[in-house]
Amino acid sequence: MNSASVLHIAGQSIYLVIELAGPMLITALGVGVLISLFQTITQIQEPTLTFLPKLLAVGLVIFISGNWMIGQLESFTFQLFAQIPSLLAGR
Repeated sequence: MNSASVLHIAGQSIYLVIELAGPMLITALGVGVLISLFQTITQIQEPTLTFLPKLLAVGLVIFISGNWMIGQLESFTFQLFAQIPSLLAGR
């Protein structure tokens, strides 16, 4: 196992984390901006107002895309396990 293969696996891992966390983070960001805009317009300055809408939106995104996320993780894990013999052989 050389440094190039370690860097390749690390790069794939980081890309997978970004790909899986992206939809949830973008949803939380969008809901946060909309709630902040609503608070600015109505002048309601309650800091806990954003928690429940963000929680519900992120939960909905996980419910909708959870199967795809698990599939991506499963595929990546199977790919890593398939690479173990070649990594140990040093190819």
